[in-house]
Amino acid sequence: MNHAPSLRRTFFTWISAMLAIAGCITATATYLYSKHETALFLDGQLRQIALNAGPGLTAATAPAAPDQDPEDRFAITIRDAAGHILHQSLPGANIPPLPKPGFATLQTNNKVWRVYMLRNAGKSVQVAQRMRVREEIASSAALGTALPVLLLIPLSWLVGGLALHRTLRRMDSLTHDLATRGARATTPLPLTEVPAELTPLVESMNGLILRLNAALVTQKRFLADAAHSLRTPLAAMQIEIDNLMADKPAPTQRPRLEALTAAARRAAGLVGQLLRLARLDEPELPSPAVLDAAALLLACVADQAPLASSNGIDLGAAIIPPAMVSGVEDEVRTLFANLIENAIIYTASGGQVDVSLQRVKNGFCVEIQDNGPGLPAGTEANIFERFYRAAPQTAEGSGLGLAIARRISTRHGFGLEVCNRPDGTKGVRARVTMPGMAV
Repeated sequence: MNHAPSLRRTFFTWISAMLAIAGCITATATYLYSKHETALFLDGQLRQIALNAGPGLTAATAPAAPDQDPEDRFAITIRDAAGHILHQSLPGANIPPLPKPGFATLQTNNKVWRVYMLRNAGKSVQVAQRMRVREEIASSAALGTALPVLLLIPLSWLVGGLALHRTLRRMDSLTHDLATRGARATTPLPLTEVPAELTPLVESMNGLILRLNAALVTQKRFLADAAHSLRTPLAAMQIEIDNLMADKPAPTQRPRLEALTAAARRAAGLVGQLLRLARLDEPELPSPAVLDAAALLLACVADQAPLASSNGIDLGAAIIPPAMVSGVEDEVRTLFANLIENAIIYTASGGQVDVSLQRVKNGFCVEIQDNGPGLPAGTEANIFERFYRAAPQTAEGSGLGLAIARRISTRHGFGLEVCNRPDGTKGVRARVTMPGMAV
């Protein structure tokens, strides 16, 4: 399970944290500043009310308190020079006079008041307002200012997430190219839609692809050179063995020479398959031609008939020509031969191998079925690997036949399936599906 950190999740975590912190700090600062400004405004309102009372104000002409809830009214008190009350809008307030003009905060009767007093023409005008009312007004105004700032946090988060999503989508073409790239692809990754910050990473990947390609080319060249170099000594060894056999060796030596002959032939066959694999690893397919798959399949059955006869295998064919397909003749012939030979060597003496070709939708289907031991459970995924041999291990073969068959099928766009027979009969079925050609 991959526990690597997600770029998207990391970005959202950091951006959310930064937006939350910045938003809270900004909203708090805005809230406190708005409360301060509202308090100054309300102080100015107290001063304006006191000024509006004006000189020569009498109790009969004093302004009425604003039409508000009694708890929210201004407490206006007008006194003469001797301190006698000329007018009092809230008699029950009992707010004592300030010792000097200006602003003050007083507490009386368990109520806190904000008070302003001025003296003019021998009279004093004192205007008071409940601090609770002022706090409510200031808080309401401040909240109205800070709330839009708080609403910007999720909006900024949404915009940031959308921007990241659109940025990462530019990597979709690169992701798709990597996902669909074959194991033998050697071309560098495109840089057209890659963000500048990720360009060094993609360039490093391209460098790695080039180095891997160079290593694979070196490996293929070594394999081809080694296999080619082995052909001459193996051929010389086979000639010497044939000469020894022609000299009528002693009866005790003949079994050893026969075993040596078989081993030399297997080695020569392995070298031939290695050379073929090296050629098949070339990325480009030689110029294909229109072939009669039925004729090639019949020729392969005829070529494998001696092997089937020597192994006691009943090799049958049901092939109806023509079956025109596009391909390279030598490679298609090798494909059929490997599948037929594979069925023969893994079938016990007295067994049967059936080869058939039939027309299917948009093409042709070749089936090679045997009644051998079948594929052991769990081996289906490995049978196309190089040098892999399913049971029985005592059967002849190098483990390269199916690997070569799959490589040829892939190069030609054929479908290849090898599995246990679906009809319930013990044995293996190999199926090749080929697109047909109009003639």
